[in-house]
Amino acid sequence: MSDSSDAEKTEAASPKRLEQAREEGDIPRSREVATFTVLMAAGVGLWTFGDSLIRQLNSALVSGLTLDQEQIFNSNVLLHRVALDVSRVLIACLPLGLALMLVAVISPILIGGWLFSAKAFVPKFNKLNPINGISNMFSKNALVELFKAIAKATVVGVVAWMVMMKQQDAVIGLAVEPLRLGTTHMLNMLGSSFLYIVGALGLIAAIDAPYQLWHYADKLKMTRQEVIQESKESDGNPQIKGKIRQLQREMAKRRMMADVPTADVVVTNPTHYAVALKYNDGMRGAPKVIAKGTDETAAKIREIARENKVIMLEAPALARALYKHAEIGDEIPATLYAAVAEVLAYVFQLRMYSKGGAPRPTEPKVLDVPPELDPHNPAYVDKFGNKPNMNNGAPA
Repeated sequence: MSDSSDAEKTEAASPKRLEQAREEGDIPRSREVATFTVLMAAGVGLWTFGDSLIRQLNSALVSGLTLDQEQIFNSNVLLHRVALDVSRVLIACLPLGLALMLVAVISPILIGGWLFSAKAFVPKFNKLNPINGISNMFSKNALVELFKAIAKATVVGVVAWMVMMKQQDAVIGLAVEPLRLGTTHMLNMLGSSFLYIVGALGLIAAIDAPYQLWHYADKLKMTRQEVIQESKESDGNPQIKGKIRQLQREMAKRRMMADVPTADVVVTNPTHYAVALKYNDGMRGAPKVIAKGTDETAAKIREIARENKVIMLEAPALARALYKHAEIGDEIPATLYAAVAEVLAYVFQLRMYSKGGAPRPTEPKVLDVPPELDPHNPAYVDKFGNKPNMNNGAPA
């Protein structure tokens, strides 16, 4: 990727990008932290099992150097002695070896966590491309790794040289010391030298760990266009989603309009609101709203109602309250039972009148609509307990 493209990567990696990287086996790792952890564990192990190791080594050395004439010229006895001494040393080293093996497995997951990815085992033939190999040799990451290797070798070399200069007299003195005492002194010097070197590697690991985390995050950064494209792939194209929602609204509106002919009454504003109600003696519960709308939708509801001879009643406050507080398919609110009951009584009486079985009923003019339910009443309170601005240009 060109430098110009890299310069455009200003956005942090998304969760999806991070998950894709993990699936491909790409996670942050620090070899310096793993090396330091293993060496530190080795130091702790030597501190814990050191006495036992020293005893076994001394015993093996003494046994290996103490041979009589019969043992020297008898190959079977000699091999048995050697095997016995080696096995004693191996058994003494076994706890330390197992502990180091466990630490060697665990230490790499200190940064990046545990991961098993089958994709990591798939061969990548682009790595065999000599052109890519040459370009990678001079990449920023390769230069950083080269600098780390030089710094590590320099630090370890300087520390080792300082330790040797400090202990050179003690090293020379080992030649004249008894075996057991010399072995103890030698191991003590090796242990102290080891700790100095491990401390130097710990300093390098402390610098490398945050760098690897930063480098990993920087490597996975995304351009703004990549973020937008991923959002489209994950959440869908906003234009397509908007079109789908529009189609869903149109389908719902068509179904609603198809139910208008079955309504018992359409309560109107008379121009801006229209709410169709359905109720019969056999149905359980309260009357239901089967259609509602404002402006053009309200006009369409009234048109269909006239075509299908559905009774319409002008009741502005009730129409507004029903529109605001009842959804399509839901029963009317209990606070509007009285007003709707009066409307339905008028509707049933009007039907009886049209059949010639009753006098013409008087159209109800004043209905019992609680003022706090009418959005155009100063006492109106919405479902959140707020009093909206009455001068917001809403339909009257």
